[in-house]
Amino acid sequence: DQKEFLNGAKIAYETIITDFSDSDNKLISSKPLLNKEIYNQFNEALKERNARGHYAEITFIGVNSATIKEHKKINKILNVTVDFIGEVITCIKDKDKKIISGDPKKIKKIYDTWVFSRDTTSVNPNWQLVNILT
Repeated sequence: DQKEFLNGAKIAYETIITDFSDSDNKLISSKPLLNKEIYNQFNEALKERNARGHYAEITFIGVNSATIKEHKKINKILNVTVDFIGEVITCIKDKDKKIISGDPKKIKKIYDTWVFSRDTTSVNPNWQLVNILT
């Protein structure tokens, strides 16, 4: 059911973005939502951020829209591409809490295209983020 899928996709989107942008520089709540490759990419970015002594602060305002762009089944794998438009307040601070980038008072629109995937033969009903298209 498309509506149900999109509701789940919105929750996943918020969870992943919030987890990637919180101040602990660790992926915790979003780990089961990411495939290995994406998890590793995110983790590397977080390690770099940590090494620089930077921290992200984010306030997730909401998802303006989530639209299914395409879905394809390759063998037993179902891939669904979703266009998201979200709103966030975000900034990066250094260890002295100085703002390096972003604006803690400004709502910013973000445009993302994410690919979610699941194995239709798996007992696990969960989708995973497998690709981020820019």
